[in-house]
Amino acid sequence: MILDAIPLDLKLAAACGIGLFIALIGLEDSNIVVDSQATLVTLGDLTAPATLLTIFGLVVSVALMLRRFPGAIFFGMVATSLAGMATGVIEVPGAILSGIPSVAPVFGVAVTQLFAHPEEVFTLNLAVVVLTFLFVEFFDTAGTLMAVASKAGLMQGNRMRRARAALLADSSSVVASAVIGTSPTTSYIESTAGVATGARTGFSALVTAGFFAAALFFSPLLAVVTANVTAPALIIVGVLMVAALDEIDWKRLEIAVPAFLTLIAMPATYSIANGIALGLVIYPVTMVFAGRARELHPILYGLFAVFVAYFAFLA
Repeated sequence: MILDAIPLDLKLAAACGIGLFIALIGLEDSNIVVDSQATLVTLGDLTAPATLLTIFGLVVSVALMLRRFPGAIFFGMVATSLAGMATGVIEVPGAILSGIPSVAPVFGVAVTQLFAHPEEVFTLNLAVVVLTFLFVEFFDTAGTLMAVASKAGLMQGNRMRRARAALLADSSSVVASAVIGTSPTTSYIESTAGVATGARTGFSALVTAGFFAAALFFSPLLAVVTANVTAPALIIVGVLMVAALDEIDWKRLEIAVPAFLTLIAMPATYSIANGIALGLVIYPVTMVFAGRARELHPILYGLFAVFVAYFAFLA
């Protein structure tokens, strides 16, 4: 219901913002863009071997895509890994197979600690922390789902098909990871790489899960898939995702301002949730001043209040 209330232009802006975000991650992973005390970010050393490897991978992947080669992004990553090992940038693994690490030391720790120290759990401070995590998790996931669904052509007008099932799968995974003792398993913006290579159905998720299961036995081999190998894929997918820019109604200022702030805030604050929050705070304001308050969904007023409180809390 909340996802349906978000205007289409802001959904498109979120998709574009996520594209810029993952492209920035790719540029940073490859050290093409690096930190700078003077200007926040600046151009890195393009002659560094690892950076040159990323540039090589980017050129190969783009060339394969232009030639309409099936699985261009994947084979671009394979070529980059092989080139990295051949040049010594990536260390050649000493083994291929490995045993599955045990989860026994961390399995169920979150649950046992919950009941072992209830006086530290059921407090106002922890409640605020939980609500903050809930907010960030929900809107990070919402932004990711909207972006991936939009790119995959799974949107029906302003509605995303089976959004409830997707959110249920995401939330269940987060709970399961906490019980198992791993980092949170949630919807990742890198899923757009799969969409870019043709993934459209749930079968692609099952295939991915199967490969993850197989990867448990091949962890030494997977060590060759470094950040410099995946960076070209992130940059290319970022390019593909900003294609939705021309679908936003830029001629109407009341739409353009919140849409722009939504998409620019994601890479600027390194947060999908912050971009969506900022856009949904500004959108009702611009629509009211434009005399279009009647077009606002009632839920947007509630989200406006929630996001204002969220930003006040962060301050």
